[in-house]
Amino acid sequence: MATVNPIQVQKFLSGMDYPASKEEIVTHAQSQGADDKVMQTLQQLPDESFQTPADVSQAIGRIE
Repeated sequence: MATVNPIQVQKFLSGMDYPASKEEIVTHAQSQGADDKVMQTLQQLPDESFQTPADVSQAIGRIE
């Protein structure tokens, strides 16, 4: 089960341009003031390109 709600994460990804790599997503969330719990979750994302915010949310849902 994910450590944070994907909707909570999306708050920190507002304005993100897609497609985006894991690294770009992590950097953007950090610049938006994401807390440690959100950052730890994003660090667990697979190293792939995400086409939409929904892709990020789905990947977060698969984190155990």
